[in-house]
Amino acid sequence: MTPHLETLFQALAQVLVAHKLSLATAESCTGGLIAASCTQLSGSSVWFERGFVTYSNAAKSESLGVPSSLIET
Repeated sequence: MTPHLETLFQALAQVLVAHKLSLATAESCTGGLIAASCTQLSGSSVWFERGFVTYSNAAKSESLGVPSSLIET
């Protein structure tokens, strides 16, 4: 992870912890890059809940409930 991205994710972590929030991701074209960046930080299990990589259109609809019409748009 680049230093700039690490700084960004550290800031995100601080905000989430301060507000007692957690993060879940649903990624497609990034192939899980956001989830991987989050989990590279020590202690991320406190604020990172889970990540989904749904690359195919069928997976987006089946796993995440994304309407086919939205995908077509």
